[in-house]
Amino acid sequence: MPGPVFLSGDRIDLRTIEKDDLDFLQTTINDPGVRQYLGSRSPINGHQEQEWYEERCSDDDHTHLLICRDKEPMGTVGLHPKDSTGVNGEIGILLAEEFWGEGYGTEASRLITDYGFRERRHHRIMARVFSGNIGSARIWEKLGFRHEGTHVEAEFLDGDYVDVEFYAILEEEWFDREMET
Repeated sequence: MPGPVFLSGDRIDLRTIEKDDLDFLQTTINDPGVRQYLGSRSPINGHQEQEWYEERCSDDDHTHLLICRDKEPMGTVGLHPKDSTGVNGEIGILLAEEFWGEGYGTEASRLITDYGFRERRHHRIMARVFSGNIGSARIWEKLGFRHEGTHVEAEFLDGDYVDVEFYAILEEEWFDREMET
């Protein structure tokens, strides 16, 4: 059962991740369709998912939230510092395949980006996308993130070297964009 609502959107809520959610998370991260875009090379067992929950999900520097429609878990979105100063934050998102293409990832990413600027005081927020993940790239483009560069053949996924695309937005750009809409 997902935890209490932490951030609310129009169609989804971002809720705290609780122990009861770990089976859903383990199943989702091991799904081949989802895993192909995460850079995850090894199966995640229950013990490993529990360790992630205890170490990362409970860490004050990292924010991990369950994406839910009503109380139905759909995936996770996370924000973590990219440097010791906290100037840069990085977003990671994981959505179960049956929820792809419906705008839920964009809404969750918008909520966590806004939170990152308003409450975590990041100055710059970035995201990485493995080549071929067109849906993820569209999320960042829709939200006004700029494509900053390509790291050519920087990851080895499913037997191939793939490019990693980097997207980012500055706090000022985020709020200027908000004023325009």
